Amino acid sequence: MIDRPNYITPAGYSALKAEYDALFATERPALVETIAWAAGNGDRSENGDYIYGRKRLREIDRRLGWLAKRMKAAKVVDPARQEDRSKIWFGATVTIADEDDNHRTLTLVGDDEADAGAGRIGWNSPLARALRGAAVGDLRRVMLPAGEKEYEVMEIGYPG
Repeated sequence: MIDRPNYITPAGYSALKAEYDALFATERPALVETIAWAAGNGDRSENGDYIYGRKRLREIDRRLGWLAKRMKAAKVVDPARQEDRSKIWFGATVTIADEDDNHRTLTLVGDDEADAGAGRIGWNSPLARALRGAAVGDLRRVMLPAGEKEYEVMEIGYPG
């Protein structure tokens, strides 16, 4: 299934679990009730509540299966417990500068909790792979869709 660990922060795991619980305990039972009511109304071929309900139920079941697999494969890592804080590892918040001295601050998180717009990049993204193990002052090259870029590590921080 997955050939590498699915690292995730405790907050990321909590978010996956919260979504799973909300779907399983709240949304799915309500939908099953609606489908049963709609089925009791007779002809199902033109019953919009029934047809939409069955479609939505399949979507929820598919999402529940995906969430269950991701949670089972998850290896929760607390970045606050990182011992070697001089280098970039999982959970690090890093400030990098490119050739034009444009600074970016990024946090390396699990792939399931990545949000590039919020500065959280997935652990297995090209930029995160290039930065792994780097120390302040190190230069790292990374191939991005726009072409190759070089970044200098300016600052490394960990929570706690």
